[in-house]
Amino acid sequence: MVTQVNLRAYWRFLIVVRQFFPLIVAYTRDRRKYILFGGSRSVGTETQLERAEILLETLLTLGPTFIKLGQLLSTRPDILPPEYVDVLSSLQDDVPPAPWDESRVVIEDELGPVDEAFDDFDRDPISGASLGQVYTAEYEGDPVAVKVRRPGIEDLVEADLRVIRWSLPIVRRFIGEGRAFSLENLADEFAKTIRQEMDYSREKRILQEIKANFADNERILIPEPIDNRSGPRVLTMEYLPGTKINDIETLDGKGIDRTELATTLQRVYLQMIVEDGVFHADPHPGNLAVNDAGKIIFYDFGMSGTVDSFIQNKIIDFYLAVANQDIDAILDTLIEMGTLSPDADRQVMGDVMELAIADARGEDIEQYRVQQIIEQVESTIYEFPLRLPRNLALILRVATVVEGVCVTLDPDFDFISVATDYLQEEGYYEETARQLIQEGGQQVRETSRALFEVPPKLNRTLDRVENGNLAVNVRLEDENDVLDRLARRIVYGLFVAVGALSTAILYAFEGTSVLPAAVAAVLTLPPLFALYRSFRRKRGIRAKPQFTRQSMRDRRE
Repeated sequence: MVTQVNLRAYWRFLIVVRQFFPLIVAYTRDRRKYILFGGSRSVGTETQLERAEILLETLLTLGPTFIKLGQLLSTRPDILPPEYVDVLSSLQDDVPPAPWDESRVVIEDELGPVDEAFDDFDRDPISGASLGQVYTAEYEGDPVAVKVRRPGIEDLVEADLRVIRWSLPIVRRFIGEGRAFSLENLADEFAKTIRQEMDYSREKRILQEIKANFADNERILIPEPIDNRSGPRVLTMEYLPGTKINDIETLDGKGIDRTELATTLQRVYLQMIVEDGVFHADPHPGNLAVNDAGKIIFYDFGMSGTVDSFIQNKIIDFYLAVANQDIDAILDTLIEMGTLSPDADRQVMGDVMELAIADARGEDIEQYRVQQIIEQVESTIYEFPLRLPRNLALILRVATVVEGVCVTLDPDFDFISVATDYLQEEGYYEETARQLIQEGGQQVRETSRALFEVPPKLNRTLDRVENGNLAVNVRLEDENDVLDRLARRIVYGLFVAVGALSTAILYAFEGTSVLPAAVAAVLTLPPLFALYRSFRRKRGIRAKPQFTRQSMRDRRE
């Protein structure tokens, strides 16, 4: 079997190279005048779109594994230019179904004869995808959906994954260092994800876990799996029909509130990622439906992911920073998650974050110089050291796809407002406030300790200076006035510590009168306020954003 996979991989590698070689040459020619030498060169949007269309056709030609890869690439602006992302976002996981005779072999290997395993079985699939297809049947008098893995897909996927791994050193020669980092992580994550998606036993476990997490939520529906009619290659579950979530006309005809649907969808994914730590990772319209009562139905849990507690906490910090429009906190969180290089230009990144926040909030944005600003921002973002660690790749995909579905339901949907309300209701704001109070108390204790520790050390240092035993050779570059701010904070902290200590002593020893202690406390307030202001980060939108989601759609059209 291993030898067969290797031989197939070698043959597939030749096919992939033949398919991609003209595109790689054209892409390299777009960046450098004579490919290997000469000055740099850039091409316009129209040429980029042509290249992207060729890439799309190439992925479709190469089959199921590369269709899945294209879908993942469509959510990765840190790897591909915006034009490529736009074109690949139309890539659908919709391929002709395998013949029934081949699918029947898979079912009978898992469950025995079809007519004995089910009361009735419709031989025509209701949907076909790159890795599997779904049939309807009847089991114990109830309608069920039967998901069957595509015959022979395992060997093809394993061969293609080897081809992708072999191709990485070649591709890295044509892209920048930052995108090479992201591409490496994407390849690892893709291999892990596609293997998990082919394991229907794992999908059943994830489905049951997520269903249990939302057992008390009456606004969503998740099908119940049937254990004794499921296996590693076949998954039988409750059949829940509904209207496709992006069928706007039908939803409006049924009087369903689309804004409420979008709100429910985002809140569900916030709970999955922030609280539960396990999430449905393929929320495209084909996997989301709405029943007549307005409840959202989730299908296909093959692509799913988990989130560790560190990333959960950082995502909460990120949402809180966005809700407060705290640009510095947003950048700090991205750096802590490993998504943004510490060497990134914070000013430029801050301007981009301001644009994104204003756009997400649907604010009125000035339209002058729109085309010039769009091109400048897009080209700058493409060169940014933005990275996606492996554990964030699926989360980004989910966020991107959910945003697309929500905007389809409600073009004016306010993501930030919904996230803010959710975090407030779940008590994350109070938890953050308690953490800030604890950190403030620790700061006061450290400052008070410094009040007693610094003078003796300073005295010893001055003795050394007087005796001529101290030599200092320091070169400081402080373009951002860090030392100046630190000095002010130390001075303010000393005044606050002295004031607090004086207030406590006067209150303890002047028992007959609280006036001296009150006076000391009042005199302590100005430096306390100054210390508080020195730690506050600037909030709010500092620049006027100059393009919107709508303008981007107009530009594509």
